[in-house]
Order: sequence, then structure tokens, then C-alpha cells
Amino acid sequence: MFAYLIRRVIGAVLMLVIVSMVVFGIFFGIPKIAGQSNDQLAASFVGKAPTAEAIAQTKHRLNLDKPIWVQYGKWVKGVVIGQDFNNGPSVEHCSSPCFGYSFKNNQAVLPQLEDRAPATLSLAAGAAVIWLISGVSVGVLSALKRGSVWDRAAMIVALGGVSLPIYFTGLLALAIFSYKLDLLPGGGSYVPFSQNPGTWFQSLILPWITLAFLYAATYARLTRAGMLETLGEDYIRTARAKGLPERTVITKHALRSTLTPILTIFGMDLGLLLGGAVLTEHTFGIAGLGQLSIDGITGNDLPVVLGVTLVAALFIVVANLIVDLLYAVIDPRVRLG
Repeated sequence: MFAYLIRRVIGAVLMLVIVSMVVFGIFFGIPKIAGQSNDQLAASFVGKAPTAEAIAQTKHRLNLDKPIWVQYGKWVKGVVIGQDFNNGPSVEHCSSPCFGYSFKNNQAVLPQLEDRAPATLSLAAGAAVIWLISGVSVGVLSALKRGSVWDRAAMIVALGGVSLPIYFTGLLALAIFSYKLDLLPGGGSYVPFSQNPGTWFQSLILPWITLAFLYAATYARLTRAGMLETLGEDYIRTARAKGLPERTVITKHALRSTLTPILTIFGMDLGLLLGGAVLTEHTFGIAGLGQLSIDGITGNDLPVVLGVTLVAALFIVVANLIVDLLYAVIDPRVRLG
């Protein structure tokens, strides 16, 4: 197990390096391949009506006058051991892990990530609990009541949840429960947990339900299909023939086998959301990592985009590592194999 963990950690580090290289190349390599000069690239970071002197200073400050591998090496050095930045009259030291300073507001990227992460964590964690419990429960009941009115109604609702985009269901939920009935806070009302736990909970009810509705529908369909396949296996018939209680047959034998693929998808979905639920945050005005990434992309702010991308990749890698370790807990066949 220890050797397996070491291999996975090394693989995770390599994956993060590859992701950072790809994103760095997209911002700095592809424009040059397309014919954009260093001066033109520097001018895009200066602002409106840039002067030749401002362009030259920006090009030197951002190392645009150096080869792209040198630029990338300096950025990696900052992440690993930190680096010094010349911001005009003073030189500031950015401690490791240093993702640099924003091209637009000249603020350090790491504090911005730390400031936005709690909102994204709150949104993703709460929605994940709702969609996992509700999706799996509905899927199990639909499989046990196959062909019934409940089964057909649940699958129709699940199909609607998969088909409807989140910005539609989110705006519809806001229109009904916030603006029409005035039962829940509207968009842009997110309050950090540290300020007021009660208001924090109220401000996230609609985003949680909206986001969970999309994912719960997928989990209900997958759980139903997996349960129907598992209930037809020989060992399920044997367990029933031995006189085991139906609850034991369903929970201990059928459901555990069904949860293996569900757990894989859950790790991927949760990792992606922890990197920023872009549409949900934008719809409900939540200042999280997803909204920060949109601001960075629209503003051509490379340090911010790289920082958010690496954080998102880290969440996905860690989530997949945890899922692999949980396989042995849920499925004895993995542990014995």
C-alpha cells in the first residue's frame, strides 16, 4: 500500500506539471505560433493606449523577452521556493507556493485563491452530500420497484435533471423561491460561515439544491442501472436462498457492488466542483474559484488562471487518490485482488 501511495503521489506531481505546462503554453506559446510578437503580447497586459516605454517595461517585467521555457522555469521556481518581484520602486518577496502577482490588480494570487476557496468548498461539499444521498436512494428504490409508477416518475424527473442546464434551473429557482415567494435569499447574498453560520446556510440552500438536482439525476440513473444488473447475479440469488433478510441482501451485497462505479464518478465530480462550479457561482453571484477563473480568463490574467487551474487539478488528483483507496473498503474483491 505504501509503494502504491508513492507511485500515485509521483503520478499526481507529474500530472500537475503537465497541466501547468499546457496552460502556460496556451497563454504564451500559442499566440507566438499564431504570429503575435512579444511587443504585441506585452501590450495586451499594459492597458489602453500603451506607450513604447510601458510596453518595454512590461515585456521585461514579465520575462517576455526570454524564451518560453525560461519563463516557465521562473514560474515553477516561484511555486516551489518563491521569488522576488520588482514592482517599481520596491522589490517584494513572494513566499512559496508563489503563483505570482495578478497582471490586472498587481495583487498576489495565492491570497486571492485562499479568499475565494471557502465559498467554493461550501458550495461543493453541501451539494455533494445532497446529490449523493438523494441520487443513490432514488436509484435503489427505482430498481427495487422496477416498472412501477414511482420508477417511471423518478426516471422522468432524472431525465429532466440531466437535460436542463444549470443556469436555467438556477434562474428558475431564483425567480420562484427568492423573487416570487420571498422564501430564500437571492443571488449575490452569500455570507461566509465565519461571519454568520445561519445566514451562510440560508444563502446556500438554493445553490445546493440547484447543483445537486443536476448531479442527483445522473446518480439515480446510474444507481438504478447498476442495482438492476447486480440483483440478477447468482450470488444475490444464493444469498436470498440462504434465508438472509432482504435488507441485508440489498445493503450488504447488492448496494456495495453498485457503489464502486458510483464512487469513481463521485470523486471526479467532486474534484471538478472543488476547482470551481463556474455556472452555479455565476448564476447565484457567489465569489468562488469559478468566478475568479472567469475574471482571469476574460482579463487575460495569466497568474490567476494558472493558480486556479493548478488548484483545480490538485483537487481532482487528490479526489481520485482517495477514491482508489476507498475501493478496498467498499468492494472486498479489490482488497483481495
